[in-house]
Amino acid sequence: MDRTGTLTRNRTALILTGGGARAAYQAGFLLAVAKLSSNRRHNPFPILCGTSAGAINAAGIACLADNFGKAASRLANIWRNMHAGDIYRADPLGIGASGARWLSMLAFGWIVQNPPRSLLDNAPLRELLSRHLDFKGIDRAIAKGALHAVSISASGYESGESISFFQAHPSAEPWERIQRHGLRAELGVEHLLASSAIPFIFPATRIHREYFGDGSMRQLAPISPAIHLGAERILVVGAGRKNEHQERRHVETHPSLAQIAGHALSSIFLDGLAVDIERMQRINNTLSKIPADVRETAGISLRPIKTLVISPSERLDRIAAEHATALPWAVKALLTGIGAMNRRGGALTSYLLFEKPYTRALIDLGYADTMARSTEVGDFLEL
Repeated sequence: MDRTGTLTRNRTALILTGGGARAAYQAGFLLAVAKLSSNRRHNPFPILCGTSAGAINAAGIACLADNFGKAASRLANIWRNMHAGDIYRADPLGIGASGARWLSMLAFGWIVQNPPRSLLDNAPLRELLSRHLDFKGIDRAIAKGALHAVSISASGYESGESISFFQAHPSAEPWERIQRHGLRAELGVEHLLASSAIPFIFPATRIHREYFGDGSMRQLAPISPAIHLGAERILVVGAGRKNEHQERRHVETHPSLAQIAGHALSSIFLDGLAVDIERMQRINNTLSKIPADVRETAGISLRPIKTLVISPSERLDRIAAEHATALPWAVKALLTGIGAMNRRGGALTSYLLFEKPYTRALIDLGYADTMARSTEVGDFLEL
């Protein structure tokens, strides 16, 4: 680290993707990295980039980046003891009020003055974040050189742009590309609520002059914030099994609302990242065939980025189906009505199942998957 606090060693970025309750898998990954590190206080990820629920995990690490092991442990404890009521109103009164507002709008839309903003009320999430995250720790970590930058992405409903709000060392510069911008900001609860506002399910959050929703929406290049912030190596933790797909088969019944919603959410959370990783690998392959001096002479500013992807070894929708009964009965009643409590609706349930039997299973899976690749992870992070 130089006198200005800039990290002079290779900057490794960690990208934590969205996925609602699926993000518990990332907590298991972080615990495994802390276990593999000989110095658990050292943060192996100077650049942290999070989207949706992954933004909450990224912020949790950033706020305690000067003690990585402690940050990973605290984050895992939150996920291990998770209840749906910690994220959204899951009590009968809250679910009933939400359902009544939607029915009123559908039946008497022309006289309803205050239409519902979302299916679920995520006010408990605001309280959870305010209670557990000390955002002042981000500046402390940057000043100590334990953190270079943390970025939280959200999608603007008015502009249609993907905005990456980042808090970073003074050397980090904002950026502007087609439909995506990087803006320096002092991060707080509002940024996390906006980034994790799953469309239709959670309400949009206003930041300055615009309302924002889930950062995974319209995120054309999920890896780009890390590159703009100076990453030379990128480790991505996904929320779905790599190349995950269902076998095509003949069906007679029309897909349920839950199946359609789960399909849409999987498209938002999983597809863009897979395409961006493939694009970066092609660029890396092309650059590897051009000598560095030739690139410099030709003015090619692109640089190869070493990458590693950690993703679940099992289908998370199937794990969710095994634990769906852990949901509060009011939530189960709501989800049953749209077909989310059967096998074909498991994808939607996997995003909303904020209950500890499920989150603990994902933490254990994330830990086991990472430890199974311990040599590869250790070499990549130079642990």
